[in-house]
Amino acid sequence: MSTSSDPASSPLTSDMQTDYVVGQDNLEGRLGPIGFDIHNRVFAVSALASVVFIILTLLFPERAGNLFQSIVGFSTGTLDWYFMMVVDFFILFCLALVVLPYGSVRLGGPDARPDYGYLSWFSMLFAAGIGIGLLFFGVLEPVYHANVSLPLGIPSPFGADGALNAGAIPEATAMGLAGTYLHWGIHGWAVYVVMALALSIFTYNKGLPFSIRSAFFPILGDRVWGWWGHAIDILAVFSTLFGLATSLGLGAQQANAGMNFVFGLEVSTTAQVIIILLVTAAALVSVWRGLEGGVKKLSEINMVLAVLFFFFVLFAGPTLVALGGFWTGLTTYVKELIPLSAPIGRDDDAYRQAWSIFYWAWWISWAPFVGMFIARVSRGRTVREFVLCVLLIPSLFIFIWMGVFGATALDQLYASPDTSLVKEYVIDNYSPELSLFGMLNELPLTGLMSTLGIILALIFFVTSSDSGSLVIDTITAGGKIDAPRPQRMFWATVEGLIAIVLLIGGGLSALQAGVTATAIPFSIVMLLMCYTIIKALNGELRHKPS
Repeated sequence: MSTSSDPASSPLTSDMQTDYVVGQDNLEGRLGPIGFDIHNRVFAVSALASVVFIILTLLFPERAGNLFQSIVGFSTGTLDWYFMMVVDFFILFCLALVVLPYGSVRLGGPDARPDYGYLSWFSMLFAAGIGIGLLFFGVLEPVYHANVSLPLGIPSPFGADGALNAGAIPEATAMGLAGTYLHWGIHGWAVYVVMALALSIFTYNKGLPFSIRSAFFPILGDRVWGWWGHAIDILAVFSTLFGLATSLGLGAQQANAGMNFVFGLEVSTTAQVIIILLVTAAALVSVWRGLEGGVKKLSEINMVLAVLFFFFVLFAGPTLVALGGFWTGLTTYVKELIPLSAPIGRDDDAYRQAWSIFYWAWWISWAPFVGMFIARVSRGRTVREFVLCVLLIPSLFIFIWMGVFGATALDQLYASPDTSLVKEYVIDNYSPELSLFGMLNELPLTGLMSTLGIILALIFFVTSSDSGSLVIDTITAGGKIDAPRPQRMFWATVEGLIAIVLLIGGGLSALQAGVTATAIPFSIVMLLMCYTIIKALNGELRHKPS
């Protein structure tokens, strides 16, 4: 991030002033060779609670598993309407910002100009909120939604006797892709917009610290630097930890499955724990090398490999079918957006409760992580430009990826339903971590491309852990972005350990539980953010030169 995005360089508008100095409540010092610079309360509570959670889950895995199952059941079965209404509200909020005069406000003040050109900015937006999910769900979701979960009650192409009904294929393909786009499109990115816009407006326009608590200054005033603010930041830490742990756990499952597919390595929790430990060790090396020498280089390598991987699937498979599937899915998504978003009057529980609610919780739990990153690279944009670009540009990239991978897999499935590995892994014997490799099995260079898929998953694993530890360290260091590296290494280790204990305590259901448990209270925090954003933008309009 360029130095011009330093909050100190932004004019402090008269409606929100404070004497608070970033880091004034921090404890600095050394323990032997290890330096530290931590917020005395936020770090202590977050670290202690994380360690206690890890220990208790390891000591009582069965009880922890039962608890996780209860949390998932309550969240998806009882609060499904709540999560859907919250995320729908975020969409409406974003659209209101675009059409109302608030859209003309510039992040950083009237004279601010963007720190990055459009190409660089779009690339960073794409990389911000996307990772392991592209690989894990790119094949799984379109196939599963088209044949099993059946959004909006579409008929399955496979009848009760298992026979394929060719007449149902076009609608199933379109709705399977549209149902996938719902989970990866503007709804999720609207969650990120709220968080990133709050951080941007209060940092760049109001001159407050680059911290989530700053967004609550209009409500709490200087009390935000006390225990109210500590509680907000601690909740953000746990939301980020469990959101990352879910991604890391899914990545370990897919890497393990890929190694089994290519090399015959046993699929087991033990193998996945070993993978998490090894990748966490690599993340620690990346953290130690710093942003330029670590995560930046890995991200560049991963982006090149991901592009090559995408174009291989596009051109080695049925290219026209893949591109046609992307377009059909997109037009169906636009047409069915409102019915797919409706919180009531639906009977597609297998799709809405088992999938959509988990996704909305997952996006909310990732909001502090991705929102901070987006805010750091978006100074100088107008609110209207910011909202439209963050909603639409990454969504379109994801639709293209998911459309090509999903349409290719669906074409394989319906062309050879009796021999398709995609059908075996997604429909007959549900093994979601193997779905990608089932699709690659029908393409040339299966072994090579499956190995590349494993490498991509592992590098996404490392970069997510490294970037996540940076965000958590910023929060627990009182808003400082240059705290000692050992603190980031500590949080990278904690992320890996939480992913491990969640896998031990119940696998995928435990990962889902960790996300939903933190997303419930943090969603309330984000709803309040919408109010404070409007308060801040009203102040900007009052002080805007005529």
